Amino acid sequence: MNRRVFLKNGSMAMVALGFAPHFVTNSLLAARARRKVLVTIFQRGAVDGLSMIVPYGEEWYYKTRPSIGIPKPGATGGAVDLDGFFGIHPKMSPLADLFHRNELAIVHACGSPDPTRSHFDAQDYMESGTPGVKSTQDGWLNRYLHAREHADATPFRAVALSQQLPRSLQGTAPALAIAQVGKFGIQGGMQSDMMQAGFESQYAAAADQMLGHTGTSAFDAVKMMKDAKVGGPYTPANGAEYPRSGFGDAMKQIAQLIKSDLGLEVAFAELGGWDTHVQQGNGTGQLATRLEDFAKGLSAFYADMGEAMADVVVVTMSEFGRAVNENGNRGTDHGHANAMMIMGGPVRGGKVYGKWPGLAPERRYENRDLAVTTDFRDVFTELVTKHLDAKTTATIFPGFKSTGALGILKA
Repeated sequence: MNRRVFLKNGSMAMVALGFAPHFVTNSLLAARARRKVLVTIFQRGAVDGLSMIVPYGEEWYYKTRPSIGIPKPGATGGAVDLDGFFGIHPKMSPLADLFHRNELAIVHACGSPDPTRSHFDAQDYMESGTPGVKSTQDGWLNRYLHAREHADATPFRAVALSQQLPRSLQGTAPALAIAQVGKFGIQGGMQSDMMQAGFESQYAAAADQMLGHTGTSAFDAVKMMKDAKVGGPYTPANGAEYPRSGFGDAMKQIAQLIKSDLGLEVAFAELGGWDTHVQQGNGTGQLATRLEDFAKGLSAFYADMGEAMADVVVVTMSEFGRAVNENGNRGTDHGHANAMMIMGGPVRGGKVYGKWPGLAPERRYENRDLAVTTDFRDVFTELVTKHLDAKTTATIFPGFKSTGALGILKA
């Protein structure tokens, strides 16, 4: 018998066993109560927030970016206007419609109070939720799962559409990493009626003795997915067309998991390619191509979910922004503050939140970067309290006291 179980920090990433058991209790297949979902998206590599959400009303923007600045609205390759001061990159125009329908909000000049320009450290701090503290063992999303435990939680409560469990979901609370939902599970072997009963009891004992709760959760998850017929052919609703990319596939699978009523509460997806030191481009080019894929994936997800977006919030993040000035290679170097996007039915959209610090040299962080005026934990705190109904964030963001001043979500 071929038995391989891969575990990461107490969370089951994938199970591949030689037989398909049928001993999971029927109670896990009962209809799930309507629940709220948070989808977190990490743009790894530090996206240029000043090209993504363009402060075209700021004169210093064009003084510092003569070749990579995004032109003003109305010009060829220009930004799409949002509020008379900020615009969105032209390749992200589908999201401008959501903004004007008050279903997309933006927080600009947002980031970490820690000054690091190291990708590794900054990503670690954002995902652990403890900027400047390297000793944190678990992620902020995993701590949320502990802070709001409930009896009807399923093995699909927290799922990352990635090869490995992200730092934000690592910890002792169960979470799944599934690269492809169609390939997740217990891969079939000998399944004759004569053998089923013996194997069910044998594997049930193995799960209890060797793997404990994680092993049981593995079988539960596989059985639930099989019965829900997740992983087969899927047709997005409302004419939604996902881009044919890794990110597009991830967003489509998250939509499928939500619709399958498997108890999903927290989902994670990521995409890289944002470290644009050389030939960044402006309305076209390297960055524009990545932003187009990003925006198409988000807008397709929104359309596909339809009325279900009333219970879903999507938040995007990146470890830090880029320097205000373009460099000698027509790119941008590592910076400080950035822009986050929050979309969904519960969102007070149509507004760019946060205090804008300005781009004049004396207004910049260390005279070179967009300054942070909103701690990213203020955004996360509002998401877990107002959307996911966490009663306290003392254990989720230890030592941090939120200002509570954003008001991104409806009461």
